[in-house]
Order: sequence, then C-alpha cells, then structure tokens
Amino acid sequence: MKQLLVAFDFSHNAHTALNYAINFANKTRSPLGLVWVDSSHTPDNLLNIDYELRIEIKDHFQEIEQKYGPMLEHGKLEVILRKGKVYNELAMVARKLDADIIFAGTHGVSGYEQYWIGSNAYRIVTNAPCPVITIRGDYECRGCVRKILLPIDSTAETKQKLPFAAGIAGFFDAEVHLLVLYSSPISVIRKRMYSYAEDASKFLEEKGIKHIIKELESDKISSAILDYATEIDADLISIMTEQGTTTAHKFLGPYAQQLINNSVVPVLSIQSGQHEL
Repeated sequence: MKQLLVAFDFSHNAHTALNYAINFANKTRSPLGLVWVDSSHTPDNLLNIDYELRIEIKDHFQEIEQKYGPMLEHGKLEVILRKGKVYNELAMVARKLDADIIFAGTHGVSGYEQYWIGSNAYRIVTNAPCPVITIRGDYECRGCVRKILLPIDSTAETKQKLPFAAGIAGFFDAEVHLLVLYSSPISVIRKRMYSYAEDASKFLEEKGIKHIIKELESDKISSAILDYATEIDADLISIMTEQGTTTAHKFLGPYAQQLINNSVVPVLSIQSGQHEL
C-alpha cells in the first residue's frame, strides 16, 4: 500500500484507531499519517488564539510520536494539520497522498457526541475517496486480522468489495467468510446471490485465500450480520456504502450506517470504484 491515514482527535477512540492502523502499516510496510483537523470557527480578531492552539496541538503530537513511533516497523508517523470541515479535509488529504485506507475511531450509536470522529464517522466514510475502516473505541486490538466477514447481496455492486477485502486477507493470511443472507423467498434472487458467492469463491481460490460460504435466512439484515460476526469471532466486516432504494440493496445506505454504528468489530466501508488494492 502507498499510504495509510488515521483521523486523529486525541480521544480514546482515535488512540484505538491508531493502534489498529499501526498493525496494518507493519503488515503492509506502508507509511502512516495522522490527520488532525481544526474545525472551529475562529474570528479574525482571535487569530492569535488559533495560532496558540496549533502550537499546543504540535506539542501533543510530539508526545504521540514518542509513544507510538517506536511501534512502527517501517518509517515514522507523519503529522498533518488542517483547518475546515473534518470529512472534507480528510478527503482532500487522502486524494493528495493517494491514500489506500483511512482509519477512523467511533464510539458507536450509544456513545457521547463530544468528539468529531464519532459524530462524523459516517460522513467520513461517504466523502472519502478511498475505503475507510471504522473502529470502536472499546475494540480490543489483537494485532492481526484472522477472519474477514463479507456479506453477499443480490446487487452486482456487492462483488466490488471482494478484491480489496481479498488484498487485506492476503497481507494477513486471513480467512474470508462469504455470508449469503437470504431475506427474500423469490428463487431468482436467491439463485443470483448464491451465484455471486460462487464467483467470489472462485476468485478467492485463484488468489490462494482461505474461505468458506455460509448461507443464512433472516429478515433482520444488520442484526444477522453482527450476530454471525460474533459467532465466528470476525476481525473485520467488509461492506459497500451506496444508498439504495429497492429491496435488492440490502447492505447499502441505511444498512451500512447501522453496521458502522452498532458493530463492535471494525467495519471496512467501500464505495463503488474503490475496489483495487
């Protein structure tokens, strides 16, 4: 990978995301950057306070570099300071550096909204030019990715998340679980979904990646995905993020948001066209 970025705001959630990202950086031998965004609106007559804030933030980052820098096996942490809307600035930095992944901490749906990472996590995901991995602050980083859960739906877009997830599986020698979650009794849709799973299986087999296909029945899409993630002790859930308006778009739009908000397992969110690694 060319570049990894961590959205950082000094919260506990951001520290968890940084720990998780360091594991990826070490496995992929990638440079790692921390992006802090000043989203405050400073009046012109208070620019000296704005300057003092930047100096204080730099001092805090020196402490972060001293603590986490030695954990990196290749290169050093790069600190990037920006001002503006968090998700816009992250997207611009990611485009400029051609980042492969953005890591963002989140406290989930039940947490406090005092930190910008948590309250903006979904906007970071939908505005980013690259895939985003969201990590709950209470997630226990294990140092590896052993199992990746990849839900399969009935849309053609569902297969676009496969190459990127397969790339991560290759770096970590992880096992991919292809979850075919049926919520419709219509045989044509069910056959299409399983056909997509078989295509995915062939792709993974050609890449030499361990995988299994699991079929389940459920009307509660998000809950079923999260329950299966817990059952197999998954380390990562890979989803697409596009908004859908038909019953075929089961894992898109609001379902993606539900998973990002409620999953205790890190979620890899991929938009259409972001499928190369």
